[in-house]
Amino acid sequence: MDGETRDLFVTVDDPKKHVCTMETYITYRITTKSTRVEFDLPEYSVRRRYQDFDWLRTKLEESQPTHLIPPLPEKFVVKGVVDRFSEEFVETRRKALDKFLKRITDHPVLSFNEHFNVFLTAKDLNAYKKQGMALLTRVGESVKHVTGGYKLRSRPLEFAAIGEYLDTFALKLGTIDRIAQRIIKEEIEYLVELREYGPVYSTWSALEGELAEPLEGVSACIGNCSTALEELTDDMTEDFLPVLREYILYSDSMKTVLKKRDQVQAEYEAKLEAVALRKEDRPKVPADVEKCQDRMECFNADLKADMERWQNSKRQDFRQLLMGMADKNIQYYEKCLVAWESIIPLLQEKQEAK
Repeated sequence: MDGETRDLFVTVDDPKKHVCTMETYITYRITTKSTRVEFDLPEYSVRRRYQDFDWLRTKLEESQPTHLIPPLPEKFVVKGVVDRFSEEFVETRRKALDKFLKRITDHPVLSFNEHFNVFLTAKDLNAYKKQGMALLTRVGESVKHVTGGYKLRSRPLEFAAIGEYLDTFALKLGTIDRIAQRIIKEEIEYLVELREYGPVYSTWSALEGELAEPLEGVSACIGNCSTALEELTDDMTEDFLPVLREYILYSDSMKTVLKKRDQVQAEYEAKLEAVALRKEDRPKVPADVEKCQDRMECFNADLKADMERWQNSKRQDFRQLLMGMADKNIQYYEKCLVAWESIIPLLQEKQEAK
């Protein structure tokens, strides 16, 4: 939806740390502006913590089983490696949670979900959770009770192609993610060396006469290159890696919906086969079989629509990501080029003077 037709705006900001007797956690401010009739007020502001976002996603999966639910950033971090209360981590998570809500907001079905409305507006979300007001939709309830006893003969070609694509896509992104992390690790190690390397030229210059100024220039140059590398590494960590991980999780979410679709198809095939085995000339198709067929067709239509929407978002996101990565690398090398070129005049002046 473009800016002119959009009637729901949601932002996540203002993270705050809460220290209690039993636990320490972060909450985020959720600001909602809307002209939809489902909202009693034009604007809302509530505070939510990560587990509230997790509750929302679970409810969306239960009540909208035929749709692709956007992924959340991983909850758990390795203790001692990542400080989950550091400014960098909290800001990275805030961006991810903001994107999560914006993806739901942009969805033509999920954005109208009752649980999403409550999440955005309820002052006391815990009270709502305890009341257990939310009931599964008929489709959700039926899918939930489908057991694994039905075996799918074969996926239709278009859905088999989607499954194969998702497997390959996740594999490629996983490989890029691992290599990118190794590159960042090596850049950080190189940065440590540069920070030790540059000052040596500065201390050396104190011993020299004519070489003092060029040596100071080299020290300053290395310092500028260090700063440029640090900025590049931060950009990779804060902007590049999160997008890769989000889409890896996105592919997992799509596979989950695909499996649910398969379960409904398997159930429909089993029931249809049971009808065919009845000793009747013209067996009438029971209502429960027709309902199962309706569910399968609903799954097919919703899954294809969400897949197309996801592909459009992916193309846009990765074009923007790769363009940003290209720009950041160009800026990095330009800064290094300017830094090293600044030394040339100092060396030439000394040589001419000699």
